[in-house]
Amino acid sequence: MTPRLFVEDDLAAGGEASLSDAQVHYLRQVLRRTDGAALRLFNGRDGEWAGAFQGQGKKSGVAVIAEQLREQDREPDVWLCFAPVKKARIDFVAEKATELGVALLQPVLTQHTMVERVNVERLRANAVEAAEQSERLSVPQVRAPVSLAGLLSDWPGQRRLLMCDETGHGEPIARALAGLDENAKQAPWAILVGPEGGFDRVELEALRRMKDVTAAGLGPRILRADTAALAALACWQALVGDWQRPTPRLAADYRTSRGLV
Repeated sequence: MTPRLFVEDDLAAGGEASLSDAQVHYLRQVLRRTDGAALRLFNGRDGEWAGAFQGQGKKSGVAVIAEQLREQDREPDVWLCFAPVKKARIDFVAEKATELGVALLQPVLTQHTMVERVNVERLRANAVEAAEQSERLSVPQVRAPVSLAGLLSDWPGQRRLLMCDETGHGEPIARALAGLDENAKQAPWAILVGPEGGFDRVELEALRRMKDVTAAGLGPRILRADTAALAALACWQALVGDWQRPTPRLAADYRTSRGLV
């Protein structure tokens, strides 16, 4: 299978894109690729391109860019705001939320949050790897943790909020999202999931006072925070996001047609 890599540089026919030391190590030492090996490249701006690996010494190299394979596609503008959980589980959230198409990952510190230190670079690395493997054309932005009060004080005026309400007062999520009008569905969104101990009463009151907030329940069972985050995101994609679009041609067919396998 042709390696698929995220790069920071602009992509255009005849140009070059810098590869990181880690990417060069992966190509040479893990995949045993040599100069001229085929690559697939994306940067979140210019679509996907075919390229070829070109070594520059033992530890460095570039990608020589050939032709565009896919144009940049519109992706849903949905944030995932979540209370941090323990290391392995927060890595899981970053990986799976990226696969589910989230545009931004925002850790949020609440009154009952048990984990306050977040390795943002590690989350970013997980997001990049998941984007490379899931065929998406962008990598979600990963922000540093912020307090819930700080998040709400700087909230963008046009962004709607889906709050996962574990108190039993929220409308069932499928009903809440299916009942939205088209203007609401086309708006930018964020999903907010609280900590394992739930939101504090004062936090719930502040959230319910916000404009354009939808409080939704996630069923009769108690979900772990990481499960709730991904369940809510999947429901949003199915009822509001790009899961409503026709499914594109399978990646395997796409690669075969381009001679990339």
